[in-house]
Amino acid sequence: MKHFASVLALLALSYPLRAGSPVPADPTFEAHVRPLFKAYCFECHGEADKPKAGLDLRLRRLIVAGGENGPALAPGKPDASPLFTKVRDREMPPGKKKLSKDEVETLRRWIAAGAKTEKTEPAALAVGMPITDEDRAWWAFQPIKKQTPPTAKPDERARTPIDAWLLAGLRAKGFGFNADADSRTLVRRVTIDLTGLPPTPEDVEAFLNDKSADAYEKLVDRLLASPAYGERWGRHWLDVAGYADSEGYDQADPVRATAWKYRDYVIRSFNADVPFDRFIREQIAGDEMVKRPFADLAPADQDRLTATGFLRMAPDGTGNPGVDLKLAKNQVVADTIKIVSGSLLGLTVGCAQCHNHRYDPIPQTDYYRLRAILEPGYDPTAWKLPAARQVSLYTAADRKSAAALEADAKKIDADRQKKLDEYIAATLEKEFAKLVEDVRAKAREAKKTPAAKRTAEQKDLLAKYPSLNVDSGSLYLYDSAAAAALKKLADEAAAVRAKKPKEEFIRALTEEPGKVPPTVLFHRGDPDQPKQALQPGTLAVLDERLPLAVSKPAGVTTSGRRLAFAGWLTDPKNPLTARVLVNRIWLNHFGRGIVGTPGDFGRLGEKPTHPELLDWLAAEFAGNGWSLKKLHKLILTSTAYRQSSVRQKDKDVADPDNRLYGRFPLRRLDAESVRDGMLAVSGKLNRKTFGSPVPVMEDDVGQVVLGMVNRDGAGYKLGDESVAAGEEYRRSVYVQVRRSRPLAVLDTFDWATAEPNCEARISSTVTPQALLLMNNGFVLSRAEDMAGRLKTDAGSDLPRQIARGWRLAYGTEPTKTEVDKAAAFVAEMTEYFEEHPVAAPAAGESKAPTKVKKTAAKTPTLSSLTPEERALAAFCQALLMSNRFLYVE
Repeated sequence: MKHFASVLALLALSYPLRAGSPVPADPTFEAHVRPLFKAYCFECHGEADKPKAGLDLRLRRLIVAGGENGPALAPGKPDASPLFTKVRDREMPPGKKKLSKDEVETLRRWIAAGAKTEKTEPAALAVGMPITDEDRAWWAFQPIKKQTPPTAKPDERARTPIDAWLLAGLRAKGFGFNADADSRTLVRRVTIDLTGLPPTPEDVEAFLNDKSADAYEKLVDRLLASPAYGERWGRHWLDVAGYADSEGYDQADPVRATAWKYRDYVIRSFNADVPFDRFIREQIAGDEMVKRPFADLAPADQDRLTATGFLRMAPDGTGNPGVDLKLAKNQVVADTIKIVSGSLLGLTVGCAQCHNHRYDPIPQTDYYRLRAILEPGYDPTAWKLPAARQVSLYTAADRKSAAALEADAKKIDADRQKKLDEYIAATLEKEFAKLVEDVRAKAREAKKTPAAKRTAEQKDLLAKYPSLNVDSGSLYLYDSAAAAALKKLADEAAAVRAKKPKEEFIRALTEEPGKVPPTVLFHRGDPDQPKQALQPGTLAVLDERLPLAVSKPAGVTTSGRRLAFAGWLTDPKNPLTARVLVNRIWLNHFGRGIVGTPGDFGRLGEKPTHPELLDWLAAEFAGNGWSLKKLHKLILTSTAYRQSSVRQKDKDVADPDNRLYGRFPLRRLDAESVRDGMLAVSGKLNRKTFGSPVPVMEDDVGQVVLGMVNRDGAGYKLGDESVAAGEEYRRSVYVQVRRSRPLAVLDTFDWATAEPNCEARISSTVTPQALLLMNNGFVLSRAEDMAGRLKTDAGSDLPRQIARGWRLAYGTEPTKTEVDKAAAFVAEMTEYFEEHPVAAPAAGESKAPTKVKKTAAKTPTLSSLTPEERALAAFCQALLMSNRFLYVE
């Protein structure tokens, strides 16, 4: 069997040709043809229990033997080989997915050259998808090795082992690092990188004036200790976790009222430098670390439960009206597996939901073994809708206090009800007295009779005398003093109830103790076609070195499956987790990972540009207690990070994509840094941390802005829609993430799209960005605010105002030429605005109710500004629109 496994391993050496790949001149079955069959054909003709038409394409001799329709291959004769002709004529494979022209040509050449194999084929194959030695030999599945950094020459400026690794590649091409970036560039780069905010002019000057040898290291330490660090780097993790404040799934997209507590947990964890292995364990199995029942929870236990919000971030439409509940439930678990596997394993495990993975050694059974780990927390047999998946934080003391206050309020309610009855009775007597005597008696009787038992005559009588219909809702029409007294009592009861401790909830994933639902494999991923039951497990390709062992610690009353999985993920022998994490950190510092596909370390992903460096970093990370801050400092103090971004022609020709890191990559600010940076330099940034998100809504033209929805069913405003004063200036990480309504100013600059999560953001340069910078109300308002700040900081002296603006926006000093040009621009704009004043809005125009309509956006009112102020605001807008502000060198 071992011999057969070794032979089988040789059959899985590669994967289908990518677009633009050269067609091999002398293709072989193992290296070039079998991978094509695995991608396109094996599901029907190889890995199924019974190959269709009896044709098994896994071995050359089986193809020659053929199936029910005879031999499929005639070596040396492509046109006489049904296998080739059906592929060439696009009859096979069935469906829309066909081989490319280059792949068809590869198949033709292989057959024409005699259909060669490299090794002797085994006599038999087991049913299904075998895991071979070569599968296990794939770089991502190999143990992480503690590498020894290469040596560097003294003149090569290797400050850290990272530099030694990178210099080895550069030296092979005849290059070295760029010169160090100047101090102003460096302080702006590292400040934005670690905090997402530009440095203040005072921060820049303090760094420039620090002449100590470790000035830069002290700067890095200060930034890592800043609360803004967790807001910035916590946001990176929220991307891969798929964080959202709404359920998604369809346009209903209900709000998740307490999801923000997970966001705050992440930010706090990053700021506290919680060891990342603990951070992972809490997110995967925090509830299994907390003693049942969840009552009187200590802060640490609250954090553990909150952490499991990681497993509640996938879109969840099971509470949305009109959904197919079975499909929606299945999709929640499927999306969660994608998030977990992509963020922590760097593998596209979700591709095995319906069939064996086309390219990686991930059989369909692996997908459902992973599902079996999670399903006790979801339990499709006793599904809980999102609203029911809450853990209350009410303590026994809270409940006792609430019960006492409720008892006091009910006493007031009883007193109010007694007085209400007395007032109604007294009022009725007055109304009865107004009736003639014979009618009065009948009226009294009709009022005494319950409404359901009244005769037609009684109903007619009461209808004839509507003044007799006295009740709690109409008493004020008869006796305003009585109504006022009752309202006072009602207000007193409400005031007492308002003193109750507010009941807070955590959006957590929990299991029902003692209940473990069965997990079955779905044929082709269809929940209506269940097949065999499966036990929990991880990746078969790692089972020999690192099997999952589920054993519940003492006191754990739940399944213990996620607890075991969390331990498996953070086990030192796991080859994936640490590599995936350090690659993500590297990506967010340099703009691309050592592995360019951070969510795919498989065969269709990119191989690492510096595999030894990746392993060295992973070993350092785990060996240093999984400390992110230590890893940051290691990277940030390297020469590779501190070098300039200046391009050099010879380097660009030899390394156009800068994969050797011979310069620092020029990078555009991400969406949050664009918005937060404008708030910061304009002096408006609200540094308030944590708490419920700033809400978003659609404005009159359908653009998503900050605001409270306050409209009727026809779309007319019912009142003020603005958020609380100052909330509109909070950092972007605290803005509500609505899957269906991304904030326009962020979305335009490539905000993370949680579908179900964001493995890596793109950085585009498109026309809408320029249009937004020129016309958007947020940008115009920040330019006006910045102009006001320049007047406050620099007085009325225009050159001083310009210099201050330069320092705020760019962190540097303007040259005399730049000051002169800016002053000329302001003078020209002042003259223009004097000739083109802005008319004030008509009286009452801004107060008229509006209906949501898709019309052109109106220009913000500027009539309150003088021409000089408008000109200075235009100058500030030019600063905020410039590449120098929007890019980091």
